[in-house]
Amino acid sequence: MLACVLTCASAAAAQRLPDSVIPEHYSLWFAPDLEKETFRGRDTIRAVVHRPTTTITLNAAEIEFGEVKVTAGGRTQIGRVTTDAAAETATFTVAQRLAEGPVTIEIAYTGVLNDKLRGFYISKANGRKYAVTQMEATDARRAFPSFDEPAFKATFDISLTIDRADTAISNGSVVSDTPGPDPDTHTIVYSRTPKMSTYLVAMLVGDFVCRDGAADGTPIRVCATPDKGELTGFALEAASELLTFYNNYFGVKYQFGKLDIIGVPDFAAGAMENAGAIMFRDAALLVDGRRSSVGARRQVAMDLSHEIAHQWFGNLVTMKWWDDIWLNEGFATWMEAKAVAAWRPEWQVDLDEAADTQKAATLDALETSRPVRTPVDTPEEINEVFDAIAYQKTAALLRMVESYVGRESFRKGIASYVAKFAFKNASGEDFWNEIARVTGQPVDRMIRSFVNQPGVPVLTIRDACAADSTAISVSQGRFIIAPDKVPPAQTWTLPACFKTAGSGSARCEVIDRPAHVSKISGCATVFANADAHGYYISDYSPEAVHSLTSRVNALSRVERLSLVGDEWWMARSARHPIDGFLELAAALANDETPAILGAVQARLAFTASNFVSAPQQPQFQRWLRDRFGPTLNALGLPGPLGDADYDQYRRATLMTLLGVTAADIDVQHQARELALRYMTDPAAVAPALAPAALQVAAVSGDRTLYDRYLAMLGTLEARPDDYYTYLNALPWFTDAALTQRTLAYTLTPAVRSQDTGLIVGSMLRLPWSRDAAWAFVKDQWTALTAKLGVFQGIPSIAGALDGLCTREQAADVRAFFAKNRVPAVERGVQQSIEDIETCAAVAARQGPAIATWLSR
Repeated sequence: MLACVLTCASAAAAQRLPDSVIPEHYSLWFAPDLEKETFRGRDTIRAVVHRPTTTITLNAAEIEFGEVKVTAGGRTQIGRVTTDAAAETATFTVAQRLAEGPVTIEIAYTGVLNDKLRGFYISKANGRKYAVTQMEATDARRAFPSFDEPAFKATFDISLTIDRADTAISNGSVVSDTPGPDPDTHTIVYSRTPKMSTYLVAMLVGDFVCRDGAADGTPIRVCATPDKGELTGFALEAASELLTFYNNYFGVKYQFGKLDIIGVPDFAAGAMENAGAIMFRDAALLVDGRRSSVGARRQVAMDLSHEIAHQWFGNLVTMKWWDDIWLNEGFATWMEAKAVAAWRPEWQVDLDEAADTQKAATLDALETSRPVRTPVDTPEEINEVFDAIAYQKTAALLRMVESYVGRESFRKGIASYVAKFAFKNASGEDFWNEIARVTGQPVDRMIRSFVNQPGVPVLTIRDACAADSTAISVSQGRFIIAPDKVPPAQTWTLPACFKTAGSGSARCEVIDRPAHVSKISGCATVFANADAHGYYISDYSPEAVHSLTSRVNALSRVERLSLVGDEWWMARSARHPIDGFLELAAALANDETPAILGAVQARLAFTASNFVSAPQQPQFQRWLRDRFGPTLNALGLPGPLGDADYDQYRRATLMTLLGVTAADIDVQHQARELALRYMTDPAAVAPALAPAALQVAAVSGDRTLYDRYLAMLGTLEARPDDYYTYLNALPWFTDAALTQRTLAYTLTPAVRSQDTGLIVGSMLRLPWSRDAAWAFVKDQWTALTAKLGVFQGIPSIAGALDGLCTREQAADVRAFFAKNRVPAVERGVQQSIEDIETCAAVAARQGPAIATWLSR
């Protein structure tokens, strides 16, 4: 699952089901009534009783039960139903004890097509309603009574009775489509699924249109609502290439018969890997293959790659319980770039991997971070482990281990693991033991050391040259971003790879002790993370930072991006004065890699917003204009329309840095001209440049420009990429009255619930709107939770509170959530509070350092 916004279950505590009855097969029938937003269901479960019992307990939520029959040993009994709303369970009690052996449970029931984008729910578009499912993690129980835990794998026969004018999509292929049984309806029966977990069941009902293709004999369709059908072509091309790659990589071909990929208007997660029926938020799937930018197409391909990888990691081999969700999400994140790079090597997806490592460290640098494997029981706890630790940290760990043992050796280990546990459930131990067995390397110790303890390692590197060789002294410990925190003593087993700047070769050694000494030939400054494959932060001496900065172009692009991250972490934690980072940023002003320039821009924007005092803003802005303005002038703004997208992305980044952070009036005017041109003729502005142009124009924009953006939104719903270009620009208006208009707009029906949390979250992180946005969240808390539910947009709002940066705000956030407790975001709130307090503490230290640096 792509975790743009996460859905989960209710705020009540859950319990693990007893293992006395184990399901083997479900026969499910659904009859949704879209108008009334309800559905009827019949659920027949074939199971095996492993211990004699008079009760069968399974999961159910928001279900109204009719008759329940339990048949075993040739005798049918009527089950008495007892529900526990807090535990989200239903227990069927029969008079006569059920002996060990087969049992059949027949359940008639009704349910609600809810408006919270979870379970079986209602989506609206084109003046009509659709029925859609999202079962992960614990919401299958809202669609059908079930043993709703990942280890209870079973096969499924699914059928739907729907309106005559509609169609439906499910996990299997269509076996039959017959009229009735009710007037003006037809019933579609689907082929039996392979064994899978309940959270992978999928159903969609509506007037979807599909584009057909195939790969390696597997039929592939990409489907959308009729207004967006023309935007399915690129996704179909990408899916075909990616599925072929995975078939070859794993040595186990795709096992789910057909592959449907569907874009839906309302979808809380970015995408969901349902077996044979992957669902996407339509904006994450549907792009114009001719008009869209490289970045837009690359992102669709990466998201598709992630979800298709899940057909092996998660669907074919499934974790035993949610504490090992990293076996699903981290593996899919690791694989996504590999498959896309094989198809489109020119897209530089190695930079996405390096950026993901930095994203993981952002969360893992907190004292409140968690181990990769974290015990979870309740739906709230399960929901919170779908985070950067499960996704990006695990992917970084896998890349590091793969680099150490070699790609082909690691691939063989992965293929053996997949084959051994196909259609079964696996634990972390199953994985690392199999990889160690196949590769013959001690990777079990490496993986275990990262999975079972929290935090990101920091390697303190000090080097000294003698006799044409460099002695490298390395000490390791846990990196915590808060400057006043003393981290606990921790060590990891990790491969560290050293090279001298400009050298093509690296020396890699396994470090498993607090202190380590190594040697490398030559007498040049050591770069401590060759190829940026290591999951650790490097702490260099000030002299080494200066030396690496002076030769930064001798490093590869991923190494330069890694160095930016390393020195930013040193400045962000006040371990180093910030001038080292600022000098490095200046040295990269002419870097031709957009991702590197983007990383520099984001960190300079953070610095300006939080560490530069008001009296020093003009001087800091002048430095930005002096250092980065010539690069934009050389590129030209807007520059030739036919320039490569990578040049356009550099323009976009520099335009944002200069027009927003540096407050360059000329750049703001040019951005407004581009925005007006784009509104008149979208083809007149490069697609890679347009989003930044609209945002920078908004910074100095007035009500007239705002009204034009708003008017454009009403005409663009059929083109998600264009629609979100305007929607995402609204938070960038700095006028206080327009900020309030945008905040109020998020609660209107014009904004889908899936987008409300994202807009408010964006405004919590922008310096001109964060105070107003936090006041809005507090004032409108009841309305926000009513629209979003506590599992959809509220996590993105809670996470975005890290955009605040004073101790008073940290205290205010703590006090607010003490009164308005939301179990589903408790860890996220604590992490945001830690971020706010850290930002305030570091600002007090780096502010004077910036003043001194600017006065030189």
